[in-house]
Amino acid sequence: MSETTAPVVPVTSVASAARGRRAQIALRTVQVLLALFYGIASALPKLIANSYAVDSFEKIGWGSTGMYVIGVLELAGGVALLVPVLQSVAAVALSALMLGAFIVQVAVFNGENAATPLILIVPLVLIAWVRRDSIKDLLNLVRRRA
Repeated sequence: MSETTAPVVPVTSVASAARGRRAQIALRTVQVLLALFYGIASALPKLIANSYAVDSFEKIGWGSTGMYVIGVLELAGGVALLVPVLQSVAAVALSALMLGAFIVQVAVFNGENAATPLILIVPLVLIAWVRRDSIKDLLNLVRRRA
């Protein structure tokens, strides 16, 4: 190959790379939206003791302590979704939290809003799976610090 000849890149690999890039951008967008949801729409009412949140946690029997703990967990999970080394672990942890929320919705509130946590689990599981390599990065980071 001479200096003036450029290597030929197959069109399929260019299209595949563009699709992969768009998928990564779409997934990152979903992560940002979920982080905003958990931080603002879900955690904030608990952390500022919104009357609806207070009443809900009183009905569950967890009181204000449970409300604040769940609020902090949701806020931490939302922030961790935005940190590359924590994103997969955060998605798994928030999925577990949503499974608990589903059980509480069914057991205490007669399934009133039971679909919401199940709907949120779907993108969280997708994030956990696609970003699973970040768990290796986190383990390597922990091992280096130990």
